[in-house]
Amino acid sequence: MPFGVRTSISTPDERMSDHSTHPTGQQQASRALDATNFFLADVRDGLGPYLAIYLLTEKKWDEASIGLVMSIAAIIGIVAQTPAGALIDVTRAKRGVLMIAALLVTIPSLLLPWMSSFISVAASQAIAQAAGVFFPPTIAAVTLGIFGHRTFTKRIGRNETFNHAGNACAAAMAGVAAYIWGPTAVFYLLAAMAFASLLSIATIPAAAIDNDLARGLHDAEPDKGNNAKDNQPSGWTVLLTCRPLLIFAVCALLFHLANAAMLPLVGQKLALQDKNIGTSLMSACIVAAQIVMVPVAMLVGTKADTWGHKPFFLASLLVLPIRGILYTLSDDRFWLVGVQLLDGIGAGIYGAIFPVIVADLMRGTGRFNLAQGAVITAQGIGAAVSTSLAGLIVVHGGYSAAFLTLGAIGAAGAILFLLVMPQIASSPNRLASADATDGAKI
Repeated sequence: MPFGVRTSISTPDERMSDHSTHPTGQQQASRALDATNFFLADVRDGLGPYLAIYLLTEKKWDEASIGLVMSIAAIIGIVAQTPAGALIDVTRAKRGVLMIAALLVTIPSLLLPWMSSFISVAASQAIAQAAGVFFPPTIAAVTLGIFGHRTFTKRIGRNETFNHAGNACAAAMAGVAAYIWGPTAVFYLLAAMAFASLLSIATIPAAAIDNDLARGLHDAEPDKGNNAKDNQPSGWTVLLTCRPLLIFAVCALLFHLANAAMLPLVGQKLALQDKNIGTSLMSACIVAAQIVMVPVAMLVGTKADTWGHKPFFLASLLVLPIRGILYTLSDDRFWLVGVQLLDGIGAGIYGAIFPVIVADLMRGTGRFNLAQGAVITAQGIGAAVSTSLAGLIVVHGGYSAAFLTLGAIGAAGAILFLLVMPQIASSPNRLASADATDGAKI
């Protein structure tokens, strides 16, 4: 069995009652989650890498200014992330959280063409970023609350499969639309996907979500003989006493420090070569990566529990230095798009394995979403620094220097994870913990 924070052994009867949602309700919830992940794919990141191209080609901003506004937005997201996780743990209106977040991401982004000052652009993207931090942990919480631990890995893999399929379709449509109508076409596509995502979220049956299970509080029903103490959430100190969680957070930070700026830099290089097709080529990069992510996410969902979580996460880190080197070998647009396929492997693995590792570490603590928020805060710090760091390096040393620096950071993360992160031995028992202090003993 992969990583976990564990102090007590659950009985076979408790494991069988991991979650008791009626099969019909699960089927409806499964279809609704498929649609939600598909349509939210284009909403959850707002304008994403298109923001850099839009500011570069339409607003005539330099790379350093672009990196700064993206970093400001990321910092606001970082501040909001851990409180967001805590809110998701306690709220029973998880569908409402997703709907409000979708609106707060979409509306500020749609107003961007009418903004001209640095402050207004930075503020709009800060609002969008702060709202966007709710999507990953809320979707993971809803998934855990509906399907339980036994099928969580498989269902997360399915979530990511539909998310990447949605991203690929949206990017393909954005590329065609931008080629015909210009870069502003991505704004209209974002609005359409946001509307579809709201409808999809509304179809998730609220009654199918076990809100206690969604926060990782219990593995069995309270009336099965569990001690009352076992159904109480651990203190917030679980974030500091679980050594594997701290190591994982550092590695997540390094992953995003290396990865976050790579695609925007590629987009800038493509846009500088040909402004008219820069957005379309960026869409080609995204489509290429997302197509690869679909089978990768499926592989993680079906094999991670068998092969172990550590090898998968290590592979996602090792892809980064390879990409960093390959990007420097040629400026040819087809080469750059081709190298972007590797992002589909690294990011595809990361997105699917991340909530699985956190759920296993926090099982029984009732702090699953708080821990997600804390680790995503760490990765958000990495992403925020990444764009500013890369922008400064490009201005003073060029694109190749930036790519090599980012690749070296990814290699450092892989070495740290390989040498320091413990590999938990397999066990036939599913264990749970309500004692935060035992996390430090793993």
